[in-house]
Amino acid sequence: MTRSLMSFALFLLVSLSVLGGMHAYLWLRMVRDPGLPEPWRRLATALLALLALGVPLGLFMARLAKGWVARLAPVAAATWLGIAFVLFCSVLAFDLVRLAGDWLTFVLDWMRTRPDPPADPERRLLLARVLAGGAALAAGGTTVFAVRSALGPAEINEVPIKLERLPPALSGLTIAQISDLHVGPTLRDREVRRVVEQTNALRPDLVAITGDLVDGSVEQLGQAVSELARLKARFGVVFVTGNHEYYSGVGPWLAELRRLGIRVLENERMRVGDAGASIDLAGVDDWHAASSSAGGYEAALGTALSGRNPDRSLVLLQHQPRGVEQAVRAGVELQLSGHTHGGQIFPFNFLVATFYPYIAGLYRHREGASAGQIFVSRGTGFWGPPMRLGSPPEIAKVVLTR
Repeated sequence: MTRSLMSFALFLLVSLSVLGGMHAYLWLRMVRDPGLPEPWRRLATALLALLALGVPLGLFMARLAKGWVARLAPVAAATWLGIAFVLFCSVLAFDLVRLAGDWLTFVLDWMRTRPDPPADPERRLLLARVLAGGAALAAGGTTVFAVRSALGPAEINEVPIKLERLPPALSGLTIAQISDLHVGPTLRDREVRRVVEQTNALRPDLVAITGDLVDGSVEQLGQAVSELARLKARFGVVFVTGNHEYYSGVGPWLAELRRLGIRVLENERMRVGDAGASIDLAGVDDWHAASSSAGGYEAALGTALSGRNPDRSLVLLQHQPRGVEQAVRAGVELQLSGHTHGGQIFPFNFLVATFYPYIAGLYRHREGASAGQIFVSRGTGFWGPPMRLGSPPEIAKVVLTR
């Protein structure tokens, strides 16, 4: 068994275990403990089991099926996964509150030397039903809010950033950053068109698309992505790959983006400005490139920066907020990244933060005598569940100043 196959098998095992455990917990709290009468108990059990199985089945159907099944199956699977996660968090929160109340009651009774109260099955059943009902209502309201946030217009986030080596004539240069759009089964032509209109309204000097643009082939999504040809910026539109491009046919997509007039930076750099004043803009392949099945791709910052004048201002486009230490040592003043989605659905952001210390927003990073900055976009679209909670989609308007 190859290393990549072993990694996939481990990932699949862990994912299915987490999925099964989450649904088992929901069954305990939403079906068993409230004492649902028959046949509702049996129906609810069967429904939860089918929904749990539907998540991996729906994702596989996206690749095995064709037509409307291939489009709708992953959407349904991802939507339920998001709802189940929100419901799980709601039930867990209610459980924690109940346990805190039980602990406080125990401590107060112990301090007053009261005997343990006799068990009350009716009271326990009532609490279980209140918990289940309250959690369902909370999850329902939260889900509606999260879906509206994900499918609505992106927030425009203006980010002023000072660069010491920026030529005075370019002070005020604006870069509109689009990241993690994830054009796919759920996000199609209409949403891409809206992003283009929002971006053009900013009148940026440059548009930077920092990866994870698509979740599907050129044949499936070419029409939707063609809307990006309408992006307008004085110094053009540039693109660097994200990890999802390598799952979706990276070669054909790079050719298609170039056909649309978008400059693809593959471990290379370009000048942004005019003859009188300019800065260096570098872009590298995603960190996942070298281990992908596409072959022939890798993240090579050294190649992108080879032979450059170290006195010139330097901005780097890199999908994942990694390698900041290397970038700062190489003279990068600002790195623009995405990938994290800002966690996308609270409280998932806490888990994401354990892998990426820079999760959303602007950070300053120091390496010895060198210092640089990294801005991490929350992403303009979404991945998986069409939901965003605590991390709304954004288009960043980065304003470079002296």
